[in-house]
Formats: sequence, C-alpha cells, structure tokens
Amino acid sequence: MLSVQNLGVHFAGNYLFRDVSFRINKGNRIGLAGKNGAGKSTLLNILARKSEASEGEVVYEGEVNVGFLTQDIDFEKGRTVWQEAGRAFERLNTIQEKIDYTNQQLAERTDYETESYAKLVEDIAQLTERFHLLGGYNTDAEIEKILMGLGFRNNDFHRQTTEFSGGWRMRVELAKLLLQQNDVLLLDEPTNHLDIDSIIWLEDFLKDYQGAVVLVSHDIQFLDNVTNRTLEIANRQIHDYKANYSKYIELRNERREKLEQAQKNQEQYIKHTEQLIDKFRAKANKASMAQSLIKKLDKIERIEVENEDVNKMNIRFNSAVVPGKIIFELKNVGKAYGENQVFDGVSFFINRGEKIAFVGQNGQGKTTLARVLADGLDHSGRLISGHNVEIGYFAQNQAVILNEKQSVLEEAEDASTEETRKNVRDVLGAFLFGGEDVEKKVSVLSGGERNRLALAKLLLKPFNVLVMDEPTNHLDIQSKEILKRALKNFDGTLILVSHDREFLDGLAEKVFEFKDGKVKEFMGGIKEFLENRKVQGFREIEATTKQEQNQKTKPENKAQLSREEQKEQNRIKNKIGRTEEEIVLLENRISELERKFETAHSNEDSMNYTKLQQELELKMNEWEKWMKLLEKF
Repeated sequence: MLSVQNLGVHFAGNYLFRDVSFRINKGNRIGLAGKNGAGKSTLLNILARKSEASEGEVVYEGEVNVGFLTQDIDFEKGRTVWQEAGRAFERLNTIQEKIDYTNQQLAERTDYETESYAKLVEDIAQLTERFHLLGGYNTDAEIEKILMGLGFRNNDFHRQTTEFSGGWRMRVELAKLLLQQNDVLLLDEPTNHLDIDSIIWLEDFLKDYQGAVVLVSHDIQFLDNVTNRTLEIANRQIHDYKANYSKYIELRNERREKLEQAQKNQEQYIKHTEQLIDKFRAKANKASMAQSLIKKLDKIERIEVENEDVNKMNIRFNSAVVPGKIIFELKNVGKAYGENQVFDGVSFFINRGEKIAFVGQNGQGKTTLARVLADGLDHSGRLISGHNVEIGYFAQNQAVILNEKQSVLEEAEDASTEETRKNVRDVLGAFLFGGEDVEKKVSVLSGGERNRLALAKLLLKPFNVLVMDEPTNHLDIQSKEILKRALKNFDGTLILVSHDREFLDGLAEKVFEFKDGKVKEFMGGIKEFLENRKVQGFREIEATTKQEQNQKTKPENKAQLSREEQKEQNRIKNKIGRTEEEIVLLENRISELERKFETAHSNEDSMNYTKLQQELELKMNEWEKWMKLLEKF
C-alpha cells in the first residue's frame, strides 16, 4: 500500500530519526511506540502528507487514501452531528453528481451509434460500479451505525456540534474517518474521549477493517487487542516487531539485554584500543600503528542504549499539613439532574491516607461524585469534610482554568511554592515540556498539552487530598509510570477515577464500584476486586453489566410469550425471510445490468437500473421495519 524509503527528519542539524525504511501493507494493525519526542507524531504527519521529511520519501502505491485523526480539530459552526458525519461521503456526492449528469445525457441524446454516446455508456457503468463499491446506497445506515457505536443516541444526531464538548466532537471526527473507508487509518490517541463500551466497539471495528491502521495510544489493553505489529522509534531508528504491545515489550527487553552486552563489549574494546594508541604514540617506530588504530576507532558506530529508567525521575507530590483521621463522611448523598437520578443513598467514610479507585460504566456518576467531594457540587444528603483538609483536584476539563496570556513556565512557577520552585523545570520535563516548549504561550497549546500542564501544576502545590479524574488521558506510557510512582509516594489521601487497570494496579487499595445508581465499597486493591468479580479486567465488568441490563428488559424465554405473541413473532420472522430473498434477487438483477453496462446497453436498461435501485432501497427499508418489530419480542 505504501513504502517508507530512507526517511529522515532533522531540526538544526539534529536528527529526530534517519534512514528509516518500512512498508505498510493491507491488514497491518501497527502501534507506534517510543518516548514522547521520539518522533511518533512527526511520522504520522508525514504519512498523512501534512508535513515533509528532510530526507527520503513515502511512496504511495496506486491511489491510496489516508485518513488522519489528530487531537486538534476545528468544526465549523452551523452543522449538526449528522451533517458533519455526512461530510465523510464527499467522494460519493461527487460521483452521484456525475451519475445524474451522465444519465441526463443518455436520456436526452439519440445518437446511439456514435463513439461519444458509447463513451457515456462506459462512464455510467464505471461510475455506478464505483458508487456501489463505496456503499453509496447505504450511507444513512452506515452513519447511524458508526455514530451509535461511538456512543451517540438518536436524539443527538440533529443537535449542533457546538452543543457538545471537545471530547464528543472528537468522536464525530473519528466517525467521519471510519465512514470514509480509507485505505490507511492514522489514529493519534483514539481512545482518549471514549467510554468502555465505545472502546470495545472501536476495537471490533478496527479488527475487521479492510485497510491498514497505524495508531499511537497509551492504552496498553487497546493496543494488545487491536495491533499485530509494533514500530518502535528509539535512538533515531525504527525497530520493527511483528507483535502486539505486550509481546513487543518482551522482545524489546531481550533485544535490550543483548544490546547492553554488546555495548559493554564495545566499550571494553575501545578502552583497550585507546590504551594501545597511548602506548604506541610514545614510540617513533609505532606511530603509524597508532594512527591506524585511531582511524579504526573513528569508523566504529557507537552502540547506544536508550535510558528508560523512570526510577531516576524523582518527582513527588508535596503534602500539606496533616489532616484529621476522617477526610470525608457521606450520609445518604445523592445527585440528580432534573429527573435523572445519577446516584442516591451513598454513605461511607474516607480515612486519612487511603488510596481509592472509583470504577464503573460511564454515566454511573463517578465524575459527579468526584466533583461533589472536590468542589462542593450541589447534592442531596450530607457531606462532612474533615479537619485541615486541603484538596487538589484534577478534572477532565482542567484546562479551562489556565491563564491564556502566560507561558508554560510562568504558569507552572505561579503554582509553585518556595520549596518547589527549584523543581519546576524537572516537573515540566516529566510531563513532556522540555527545552523551548516551556516558553510556549498557554493560548497556543492543544487540549492535551493544557491537561498535562494542569497535571504538572498539581505536583507543585501542597495538598493532603488529591481527587483525580482520568489523569492519564494525555500521557505516554513512560509518563504514566512517572505519575504512578509519584502517587505511590504521596502520603496523603488519593481518590482516582480511571478505567486504566494497569495504572490502578498496585496503586489503589480500596475500590468503590458505581452501578445502577448505587456505590458499593470493596476492601482491597484492583487485583482482589477483579478476582472477586471473577473477571480479568474492567472491560469484562462493563460487558457483564451491559448484559445484565439487557436481561432485565428481555423476556427470560419464549415460553413467557402468549400464544398470540408467538404467532405474531413467527409471522414477522417469515416476512423477514421473504424480504431477504427479494433483496437477493434484486441485487442479482442489478449486478447483471452492471455487467451489461461494461459492453453496451439501451436507454431502457438505464431506466430499469434506476427502477431496480429504487425497489432495492424500499425493500431494505421494509426489512429494517420488520427487524425493529422483531426486536420487541
């Protein structure tokens, strides 16, 4: 599909990567790995034709369509969700216009024996085939399927995109890409704004995707479930592993051990050679030999091993004064938005020093309760805060409180204390702001960069209680490890809202599960909680919950239906079967005409073709109607 040949990128003479070569083939599911700053985003931009390499080239073999999802999007006002998603079919709309024009020419002209008329016949056959192959007759069904798969409801379809948060707009952008049926999909952190159900749906979609997928993600489980190949950017080179992320880590560690041993042997050789050079230089009859050894050393390509020891990053949260033993006491706390009761009757204690995880499906109230605890969101019942409680809160929309006019460094310095001011640059570096990046104005930062800056600011203030809502969304895997170490060493109280099992493992010591408007306390860490639920991860919990909810709304078995209901159900099934047979017949007749168009056809054939397409659309609508009726049973 495409070939990367001797690609290199450098800034002011310093290479980001060089002499990079690899192929992307149909069916590849590639995860890009590497430290932030290694060049993952740069490589994606080059593949997407958004920027150019300093050296080498990307060869697109034939007509290769590339779709690119970035973290920065800009919607035009005045479009609904449905209209924005429909923009994915611009190619189809163009083809439809050409089909309409060509059909009009065929109907009006009578010079059937001329070459120009034969050319029109050939054009309509090719256009119609292309329209059919691109799914031109199923666009509405495809838009509905993709939007609902990504979490939108029917009543969201005709709302303005400006009514939605940035995260939901990102879902619309993702929907457009999936609808375009590109040959290559480039995805930069596609799961950041998705709930568990949508992540599972996206995984299944990408597994069956006909083209190739290249993605950057901090979600290890998502990478493992989707990818079959990993490209690691390290030491200005790319290493190709035919494996998903977890297997790649194993293979990389094996390679790293061999590389470290080779580096050690090389260093010993260099040291020994340098000693010989010093020895031979002092002797006139050995001077030429010394020069020969010097040239030999100059030609040696030094082995580099990338430093990945996050233990050396000594980042710590600063504790405030010691609070009382009880941090929070909740008595029958509830929260409703209008008639929607998110949760009710929540009662528990949070003690000093506890590290707690809030888990459960999106929409069950995890973020809402975090806000009740952190900033006093209006609620029913009683919430009592303990003595000397000082709260640091990281929200998913934390970026809105940053000062647009300040630089990254100024914003961080304003958040620091006299004690932490000396560590400001180290903290910023840990969260991907290095070198000249600290001089950037907040106003030019992306949403992800703003969130990381807000997270860094928390490290610079003294708190004894931290409430954090999805803090890992915009961090790479190494930065997550740095944050996790800092939170482990935090001697205050921690409340985490997260779906990231790897992040919570070994960090949370107690779990609160949100389900069906209630909050259930579990004494133990994530592993114990999962073992208690007899599942392997949050995704299975979500799937189980969804299945339980579905069971509540369905009859237990067919025997519960009345005799009349069973008869009606069988009648609908028969209708569906007959309609499906009619659809197959219509599709076969359409295919016969399309084959006929490849040679020659009459004006009557064109009219029949249009009529058959209309009949097919009616039958498809009829089939959908019967299927909806069947769902009621």
